[in-house]
Amino acid sequence: MTFVVKVPGVNGLGKTKGTRNAGNAVLNELNSINYNEQGNVINSKLLDIEEIHVDNNNLEEAEGLIYENSLEMLETKNKIIFLGGDHSISYSTGRAFLYYCNKNRKDAKLIVFDAHADVITPKGHEIMPSHKEWLRTLIEKGFKPSNILLVGIRNLDSTESIFLKENKIRVIQMNQFLNDLEDTCDIIMEFANLNNKESEVYLSLDIDVIDPAFAPSTRYAEPGGLTSREFLYIIQRLNRVRNLKAIDLVEINSEEDKTLNNITLKLGAKILAELI
Repeated sequence: MTFVVKVPGVNGLGKTKGTRNAGNAVLNELNSINYNEQGNVINSKLLDIEEIHVDNNNLEEAEGLIYENSLEMLETKNKIIFLGGDHSISYSTGRAFLYYCNKNRKDAKLIVFDAHADVITPKGHEIMPSHKEWLRTLIEKGFKPSNILLVGIRNLDSTESIFLKENKIRVIQMNQFLNDLEDTCDIIMEFANLNNKESEVYLSLDIDVIDPAFAPSTRYAEPGGLTSREFLYIIQRLNRVRNLKAIDLVEINSEEDKTLNNITLKLGAKILAELI
């Protein structure tokens, strides 16, 4: 059984507070889905659901709680879906994933779908990495750049571009999807499946990788993203990866979405349904 964990962590410098209750809101929308596109029955009442309760006014404590609880879950569950929260939670869950893989002599792989690289140079005033720098900090903590694949990046600053090039981090640009969606998806699948007996995969999904026409309720929306149909196809393919250990879905602003007929939350619930 897939294990779903609500993680209402927020460290977006005051700009992502609307994501705090997204986990509950996505699960509420899941109640209206009876079957996913694979024909599997969806009954949210039968899901194994937990929450990591955090105080976002104490970032250091929150980071520690997310890390410790995530590590325990990774050691006892076959597959976990973390519902954020903003993307800063992926530093803690990713750090736990890295420790878990190292402990079990597995190669840790990370595939990130995001409009942004989240590798800005830390400004030095945050106690813990924000949603804009979580990936850079995770790499500095030991996650191998060669085991990271960034998908859908379309807004970088100059320091981020330099960091990605210096660390030789693979990036799949949006224009590759225009050439051939299936072929580009094959490349992502090949990355995930390479040496799958010796590796585990973490899939991080920032809703802003999808074009704001389909997912408008996110703080840093960027035009020119994937359609919801394209993204669901990719997710359906990736969900077949045998060594897929953990997934997170982040940056849905559930407060803002109330004024937009919950369209982003409904998409989030559909993504979740395809992953169950």
